Amino acid sequence: MTGESNEVAAAARLAEINSRIARAARDAGRRAEDIALIAVSKTYGAEQIQPLIDAGHRLFGENRMQEAQAKWPALQEAHPDLSLHLVGQLQSNKAADAVALFDAIHSLDRPSLLTALARAMDKSGRRPTCFLQVNIGQEEQKGGCAIADVPALVAEARTAGIPLGGLMCVPPLDVEAAPYFALLAKIARDQGLAGLSMGMSGDFETAVMLGATHVRIGTALFGVRG
Repeated sequence: MTGESNEVAAAARLAEINSRIARAARDAGRRAEDIALIAVSKTYGAEQIQPLIDAGHRLFGENRMQEAQAKWPALQEAHPDLSLHLVGQLQSNKAADAVALFDAIHSLDRPSLLTALARAMDKSGRRPTCFLQVNIGQEEQKGGCAIADVPALVAEARTAGIPLGGLMCVPPLDVEAAPYFALLAKIARDQGLAGLSMGMSGDFETAVMLGATHVRIGTALFGVRG
């Protein structure tokens, strides 16, 4: 596929996703502009990301520090208006790297990581917005703060001066996501948090209907992985 046809295809996918977000928002009595579309570019190279940038998109997400460090500094230098979010798990010893590279971190889920992030923010002066990841399905194999531990971690983050954007979740696979999205929205309301990072390629319209402020979409935007 040529560069021009790559850009056309990327623009078409972007327009389709934005249209679906707008439709779901309208059905829920919400404004489409209140929902941020994070294009999750994990496993996709710069040559696959560039057509989306050329189509006007500016908000991207990555899952892994090492991969992000390899491809994003050059893209950020070429496009200073890009915003990059970390949407995957983060090791505490990589907190300083994450604070340096990302504008938002969606995987704050434990006190040790909170301490490392606060230290890195204080040292660097950069303060990326953080979303507290909740293990909404109480799945042993998944990251995320236990539901019962959310109030304490929110309070600790606020005390440490970490800018909290809201809550994030990844519902269990192959079940209806709506109850989990609704539960996350309730927890956020109880904690006085406005942001909800929830919804991916297969369920983002449901997430928008239930209050998502950030949806994380990969395959539906980028197509088949190269």
